[in-house]
Amino acid sequence: MPVEFIGMIGTKNESEIRLTAGPVIDPDYVRRFARAHEDAGFDRVLIGYSSARPDGTQVAAYAAAHTERLSFLVAHRPGFVAPTLAARTFATLDQFTGGRIAVHIITGGSDAEQRRDGDYLSKDERYARTDEYLDIVKLAWTSDRPFSYSGAHYQVEDAYSEVRSPQQPRINLYFGGSSEAAYRVGGKHADTFALWGEPLAETKEQIDSVNAAAKAAGRTDTPGISVSFRPILGPTEELAWERAHQILATTKENAEAFRARRRRETAGVGGASPANVGSQRLLAAAEKGELHDRALWTPLAAATGAAGNSTALVGTPETVAQALLDYVDIGVTTILIRGYDPYNDAIDYGRYLLPLVREEVAKRDAEQAAVGQV
Repeated sequence: MPVEFIGMIGTKNESEIRLTAGPVIDPDYVRRFARAHEDAGFDRVLIGYSSARPDGTQVAAYAAAHTERLSFLVAHRPGFVAPTLAARTFATLDQFTGGRIAVHIITGGSDAEQRRDGDYLSKDERYARTDEYLDIVKLAWTSDRPFSYSGAHYQVEDAYSEVRSPQQPRINLYFGGSSEAAYRVGGKHADTFALWGEPLAETKEQIDSVNAAAKAAGRTDTPGISVSFRPILGPTEELAWERAHQILATTKENAEAFRARRRRETAGVGGASPANVGSQRLLAAAEKGELHDRALWTPLAAATGAAGNSTALVGTPETVAQALLDYVDIGVTTILIRGYDPYNDAIDYGRYLLPLVREEVAKRDAEQAAVGQV
């Protein structure tokens, strides 16, 4: 089964280790960055969400207009628009992009940031709302007749949408989170469940929890699994590690400036005690040791307060490819990668990393198919 590769694009040219000036939205950069991912062979790119960022649907529409094949994973927080409107919005975008849209559901891990958009529900209440929200969104995408819904958070009467996705049966849903509530709701709804890059043993535990939640929700299938990393490549192991330590040194020099920006943008994420379980898990992995398994390196997670996917895979393209295949072996179907030098790293991943992983996965699939024919 082919592995899906997802990159991540921003709306301005900025390093992940140095603060840079410039406009919040740089159309020329978005265009070039999207094309770089398309040329590199990525399947799709994630467009992130926070209470301070530009609207992801409009970024996706602009980037899609300047690409042909690349698909877009638009992060979305339930609760700020009606689910029926969200369903029509994404289905409309999917029509104009020729079926290149997926939606990444982020329920929200920071109470303070949620309040910036006027949301005062507790975390458990937010997940209960997300559950209802996705019930309605999926009905709006698939129901061939008007439907009604009555829940604690949403009630709709005779709802119906004429706007349908060109994808069948509907737009794919990705779902992020690492808490028990996330497993429960994501296990029920997600086509692909997204995790951050933890050591193999901890990742397998999370996969098992997601699959158990899917079974408890009555599903006969299991969600795909996405894991995200920040690969740091070099032509030799020595040069890769030299680059990794240079990135860490620069990150530490700018740590306070980054944390100040994170506090402005995400209200506490990246501080000493992040509220979301995913960040807590990355920091716990960092406390256990700097290097895990084949190439997973955690000091950058510790240096940034684990704000976002911040664990690295360090080594030559061959080493990092094998490390990614270790995750494929335990059930990962999607790999989300971005670099600390985002534009140039995306190009390098396409040249040196993606082909190695895809070649090995194709080889394994062919061998398995041959065994099945014997």
